[in-house]
Amino acid sequence: MGESTAESEWVSAAEFHRAQGVADWRVTGSGPQAVFTSTSLAHSARLVDPVVAAAERFGVLPDIDVRPEGVVVRVAFGDEGIPAGATGFAAAVSEAATGLSLTADPSRVQSVGIYVAQHSQVDARPFFTAALGYQDLGDTDAVDPLRRGPQLAFNPITGDTPSRGRTHFDVFVPADQAQARVDAALAAGGRLADDSHAPAWWSLASPDNHGVDIAAWTDTYD
Repeated sequence: MGESTAESEWVSAAEFHRAQGVADWRVTGSGPQAVFTSTSLAHSARLVDPVVAAAERFGVLPDIDVRPEGVVVRVAFGDEGIPAGATGFAAAVSEAATGLSLTADPSRVQSVGIYVAQHSQVDARPFFTAALGYQDLGDTDAVDPLRRGPQLAFNPITGDTPSRGRTHFDVFVPADQAQARVDAALAAGGRLADDSHAPAWWSLASPDNHGVDIAAWTDTYD
């Protein structure tokens, strides 16, 4: 059995961030995540063994993405929130990364979802799951079984035109990085379509009216 950092089996994003030693981490749409920059692939790979050891110690199942530029470590949301063991796990991984001279970079933390808005009489999910090799999640979503690609959400739109769908991206970023990401997109020619929900999320449009939501709410929910 792994160690537990809380009496409850699950913690919220706010509770996660209140834990000791997790300053390197942020909670996005896929769960807690940290990015540690490195100098080489070999440098990045040194973090793998400590991540595996911490995962076994605290009873979590993380994803590790090892690249020459750095390491991305993620802990997925559970049925009711973030696994309580994720706090101790995150602190242990950060301590190991510091010892290996791997530098945390919260500005690179993000997760991406694709929102497929379909005609109210059409179910596009079977097509996308077949084409992408995804599997159904719940009643409306689809996911990559190996969690490599973005999650898809399928929702009908009313008052629409038959045989016409539309798609936009949901980009989940840390709450302390969201405004900078919005500002960068606007400076690159984007248009602010709706900020009535800010700072939870901003709806932007590209110069030719493609949609992107920059969302930060998952990093602060309690």
